[in-house]
Amino acid sequence: MSTKIKYGVKELEAEFGKLTFGRLLRSHRLGEEMTQVELAKALGISKQSLNDLESGRKIPSIKRAMLIAKKIQTLPELIIQLVLQDQIDKEHLHLTVSVTSGKVRKAA
Repeated sequence: MSTKIKYGVKELEAEFGKLTFGRLLRSHRLGEEMTQVELAKALGISKQSLNDLESGRKIPSIKRAMLIAKKIQTLPELIIQLVLQDQIDKEHLHLTVSVTSGKVRKAA
């Protein structure tokens, strides 16, 4: 019998809250041991704009989210999914978004 705790999305969300664009961005910043000033500079935005994104007060446009995804080297599909889900949740709609790449994969 394993004594290791297995963490899936449900367990992580129960402990830390629902994954949002802002929480992902903050998690990335903390994981890289960066201050808001440092990450804001790397993203080419103000510290206040970064603070607004991390706190969920602002939701970026799809275009801005794609630029951020490139700069922090995160999967664009994940970033777009979180941004769209944040927009839907803000409107109190009971819908779930799923985003996949349009790339066709060839069988091996």
